[in-house]
Amino acid sequence: MIMIDKYYSVTGECVTQKIIEKSKFITTSRHVKSEEQAREFITEISKKYSDATHNCHAYIPDITGNFPRFSDDGEPQGTAGMPMLEVLKNKNLVQTAVVVTRYFGGVKLGAGGLVRAYSGCTAENLSVARIAEFQVCAESMLSCDYPLADALLRGITEHGASVVRVEYSDRVNAVVAVKKSEEEKFLNGIINRLNGRLEVNKIREYYFPFEI
Repeated sequence: MIMIDKYYSVTGECVTQKIIEKSKFITTSRHVKSEEQAREFITEISKKYSDATHNCHAYIPDITGNFPRFSDDGEPQGTAGMPMLEVLKNKNLVQTAVVVTRYFGGVKLGAGGLVRAYSGCTAENLSVARIAEFQVCAESMLSCDYPLADALLRGITEHGASVVRVEYSDRVNAVVAVKKSEEEKFLNGIINRLNGRLEVNKIREYYFPFEI
């Protein structure tokens, strides 16, 4: 996977409903980590609302914004999926999938009305969904002798990192996570605090969702 500094996505799932000219619109959004997950989500929602007139969708599964997909699911071409996808792009959301389910109420909306309905339902759903800023975090193991354990654990918190776990063996080993952008500053600070009597071993880097 290509590592970028940060990206934005929904977390979990959000469901909203709206009535437009007697048609019922149900919008469901969900965080997805791959195109396979996005397709599984769409299949799940389509089965849940199998009696609906339409289950239109749009998704961007890649963190760089690649591989966007959409479907009008029987609505006139360009009136549902593409407007939904444009909302995702305008909100800079990736790894996000949206399905708008429509139960036709007997009143035709016309092309313009459909575009406004599908884009509006998508925008309203995403305005109340939980959005997170996913940033690259660096995880490392910090090892010191027992007399320095208290200073190490206090220093980790004071320098803005999070303790993942602490292991006690012949030495104290604290596994910590910190934003990649702050890693160098954090390590320099904690090493100086312990006067260099600290062993640092990098474990991994991964994306962590920080709610905004």
